[in-house]
Amino acid sequence: MEMGPCMAELFGNANGCSKGKGGMFSYYAPNRNHWGCHGLAAAQTPLAAGLAFALKQREIPGAVVCFLGDGAVNQGVYHESLNLAGLFGLPVVYLIENNGYAMGTSVARSSSFKECLARRAEGYDIDWGRCGDGDLYELRAKVWAALERARHEKRPTVLEVETYRYYGFTVADANAKKYRSPEEIEERKKRDPLDGWRRHLQDEGILDDTAAENMDLAAKAEVKAAVEFAEAGRPLGIEDIVADVYWESDHDTPASRIGRHFFGG
Repeated sequence: MEMGPCMAELFGNANGCSKGKGGMFSYYAPNRNHWGCHGLAAAQTPLAAGLAFALKQREIPGAVVCFLGDGAVNQGVYHESLNLAGLFGLPVVYLIENNGYAMGTSVARSSSFKECLARRAEGYDIDWGRCGDGDLYELRAKVWAALERARHEKRPTVLEVETYRYYGFTVADANAKKYRSPEEIEERKKRDPLDGWRRHLQDEGILDDTAAENMDLAAKAEVKAAVEFAEAGRPLGIEDIVADVYWESDHDTPASRIGRHFFGG
C-alpha cells in the first residue's frame, strides 16, 4: 500500500485508503490482496480461513497470511478457524506477533500454554514453529517454508514471532511504563532488530553509513509527502454518512428506491 492513502486514513479524510471511515484499524486494499485490518481481536482469523478455502476450492495458486497478536490467541473464533484450517487442509499461515503484553496484560497472566503459543496448533494437527525478530534470515526461512507448505501441500501453519514494542499499544495507552518497567524497555531497545540488521548488513559489506543515511532521508521525505497528501484531502461531510453502507444505495438500484435491499416481493 502507498503511504499517502494510509496517512490520509489516519486523518479521516476522503482520500484515505478506506475513504476516511476506518482509521488506524481499517487499512484496506483489495487490489493489493490486503483484506483489511480489524479492530476486534482475532476477527481477521476466520476471514483468512475463508479466503484460503476459496483459493483451494477454486484451485487458485497462492496462500493467505494472517497476522495476529498474543492478545488475540485466546479468542474462540481463532480456535474455530484453526479447527477448520486443519480439518479442510487450508493454505493459510497464521503468524502470531508475540510482543509479550498484548494491549497491556502479560502473556503469563493471560494464556495457559506449553513452550509457546504456536504449539497449541498441535491440537488441530497443524504444523507450527517459532523464531525471534533478531535474525531476519531465520524469519525469512521459516515464513518461506510455511508459504511453500500452504501453496504446494495445502496445509496450514502457525508461526510465532517473538518481538517487542517500546511504546504504548496506542497513543491512548498511558500505562505503558506501569505494566512493565522502564528498565525492561531500555534493555530491549539494545536488541532492536532494525539496529541489529543495519549492523549485520554493514558487517557483510552490503551497507555503509552513507547509504544508510540516504535511506533514512528518503524515508523521512516519503513521510512528509504522505502528510501533505493527507492534509490535502477532503474532510468527510454529512452526505458521506449513508455512503458505503449498501451497494444498492451507492449504485441506485431499483431495490434501493423502495427500501428493499435484500428482500424481494
